[in-house]
Amino acid sequence: MVIAVIADIIGSRRLSDRASAQQALDETIAELEERHPGAEQPLSPTVGDELQGVYRDLGVCLNALLRVQLALPEGIGLRFGIGIGGIRPIASTHRELSDGPGWYAARAAIERVHQRQQRAVPHMRTWIVGAPGQDEVMDTTIAASNAYLLARDELVARMSERERRLVCGRLDGMSQRALADQEGITQAAVSKALRTAAAASLLDGMSQLAGEES
Repeated sequence: MVIAVIADIIGSRRLSDRASAQQALDETIAELEERHPGAEQPLSPTVGDELQGVYRDLGVCLNALLRVQLALPEGIGLRFGIGIGGIRPIASTHRELSDGPGWYAARAAIERVHQRQQRAVPHMRTWIVGAPGQDEVMDTTIAASNAYLLARDELVARMSERERRLVCGRLDGMSQRALADQEGITQAAVSKALRTAAAASLLDGMSQLAGEES
């Protein structure tokens, strides 16, 4: 199973300093990949405002994209189209290209995000599409994962910058005391912020989806 990811920068044309935003985005993704390796091909810029990445495990992919959402600098947002299906290399005189049903599915997924954002789900950021030929188990997994992602994106969109940092820290296994020291606030303030951000539900949902004990 191959998980192909296409991401694009939300409102890239409206950014006052597109070059600085791209640099901040690249640095954030590189730091996360160094701390939590797992991608077969880490998210990297391709053309325009797009990035592409490849994973071999859906749970690892969803976990990695959550970390990216939480760690992005204020004012920078990404949409993610996730495609499940085969990919294949294609020779080119310039460099090896990647093609196949996984990429077609990822493109269909990010187009779905664009469409739903403009209509009834403005905070939607992530969607999964399976290439034709997926078995019943994978179809069920995709449906359950998309239901989780709709709720997850809504929760992340409502978080403040500090709440995102705190949730990211909890995802990394940091204690509330360590987070309080990091933020220069009390442990009680950390606990309140995590409750406001619904951090426990968000992270427990991720664990359940990955088949881990909560």
